[in-house]
Amino acid sequence: MISIQFFARYRETLGSDGERLQWDASLASVNDVRQHFLARGGAWEVLAEQNLMCARNQELCGLDEPVSDGDEVAFFPTVTGG
Repeated sequence: MISIQFFARYRETLGSDGERLQWDASLASVNDVRQHFLARGGAWEVLAEQNLMCARNQELCGLDEPVSDGDEVAFFPTVTGG
């Protein structure tokens, strides 16, 4: 099982702060997890943003980061401030 978390604007757009997915070989990377959600269409397309940030087990990572059973994956928009 992998735990997925959505933060900030993504949480608001999706109406969910996260969910759990049964891990299998088709979810081998953070991008595979993202593609799983993008396939739902509609509001989930917010995760197609190029400036999307992600983390695996609470450490920033790239979309090519491997995912294993028991991991936590988080998606969040870039943060800007002034």
